[in-house]
Amino acid sequence: MLGSLLRQMVGGMERIPEEIWRAFQERRKDIGGCGPQLVDVMKMLQLITSSQHTFIVIDALDECMAVQRLRLLGLLKKILDKSPGTRVFVTGRPHIGDEIEQRLAGQVVSVSVTPRKADIITYLRVRLSEDVTPEAMDASLEEDILDKIPENIPEMCVVGWC
Repeated sequence: MLGSLLRQMVGGMERIPEEIWRAFQERRKDIGGCGPQLVDVMKMLQLITSSQHTFIVIDALDECMAVQRLRLLGLLKKILDKSPGTRVFVTGRPHIGDEIEQRLAGQVVSVSVTPRKADIITYLRVRLSEDVTPEAMDASLEEDILDKIPENIPEMCVVGWC
């Protein structure tokens, strides 16, 4: 994920910093031409984020495996510590809120977002109208879908770095 983040940042730059260019060139010479190791990626990210305002957005962090999620949060903390102009915005379900607050040193603002029932019903109606086998559903089943699903949608938790 951090390698992808680095690629996006470098891709948006007018000029690639010499240190980053050299590091990539050196890795290409290695057997197999592997990309930079995590420690190198971190150094490059810190170099970029320490020299410019940076916004990092990570969606659905709760879908990441717990071990990887904790490691990622720890690495983001290291970037934030060395880059005061960097902000991180993370979305995920409420069960990871404590992990985020602990790993990012309590400097997190958490905003709970719950979708409106009417919006969910509208979305479901659109998806049901696109069903390629409409004969498989009768009015009773459609009514159950439009009644039960909106009642069971969990709240989302949006966490932003301040």
